[in-house]
Amino acid sequence: MTTPARVTLPATAHEPAVTLPAIGQGTWFMGEGLAPHADEVRALQQGLDLGMTLIDTAEMYGDGGAEEVVGEALAGRRDEAFLVSKVYPWNAGRDSAIAACEASLVRLGTDHLDLYLLHWPGGIPLDETLEAFERLREAGKIRRFGVSNFDIDDMEALQSVPGGGDCAVNQVLYHLGSRGIEHSLRPWQRDHGMPLMGYCPLAQAGRLRRRLLDHPEVTALAAERQLTPAQLLLAWAVRPVDGARDLIAIPKAVQPEHVRDNAAMLETTLDEEALARLDAAFPAPSRKESLDIV
Repeated sequence: MTTPARVTLPATAHEPAVTLPAIGQGTWFMGEGLAPHADEVRALQQGLDLGMTLIDTAEMYGDGGAEEVVGEALAGRRDEAFLVSKVYPWNAGRDSAIAACEASLVRLGTDHLDLYLLHWPGGIPLDETLEAFERLREAGKIRRFGVSNFDIDDMEALQSVPGGGDCAVNQVLYHLGSRGIEHSLRPWQRDHGMPLMGYCPLAQAGRLRRRLLDHPEVTALAAERQLTPAQLLLAWAVRPVDGARDLIAIPKAVQPEHVRDNAAMLETTLDEEALARLDAAFPAPSRKESLDIV
């Protein structure tokens, strides 16, 4: 029996360490009418049933519509999920972040978030945002805080602010065609014991030097290992690096077969030959690259 892939968020002064599935569920573009509402709700519930218990959303997604989908999916089973949402940078002020979080909680139908992220660096001073996050934590409305779309200079600035060292994660774009974080950001975060969350792991966005899902090496390797190309990309994204897993991928899926395909990768580890061939086709960066953002 394969042990499902897991990533641990370290203990904080206020929360014990928590071990999470290396593949969670994203909700970008949910709540926008692109798929039937009931299908989106059912997909998240199916993912929970299959062990993808981390659900990531944001006030930005569908102008709160995605949070409402998540809230419906979690009705009666909130305690089964590790729930993540994000605040707009312009809502991340001393008081506005509290109002934004409370509005998210209403849409999500819950009294707390497990993790609350600053969606990207903005113009409000970080010390203001962290003050708001600490007040939210003290009030029991969030358990941990983190950031998203922060490059290494942003992370160093965060670390210099009182309380910045309590940042739990940094969520960034990451997939086989966009490996820029591997040069500087990921090693920095590993040195600081801070896991990553990777959005768009199936290459829906970012720096695509060539299309991935129909790339000859991707399709060949997937066929040889009886995987879909998307499954191969997902297994690659959450692979152990230097013997340790430090990245949680958050693909979005609505179709039942896609949810099943994603969950199956919790129990699939790519062999060394596959990793070497993917490295040859899509080399790791040899220098610092600017952070891919969508």
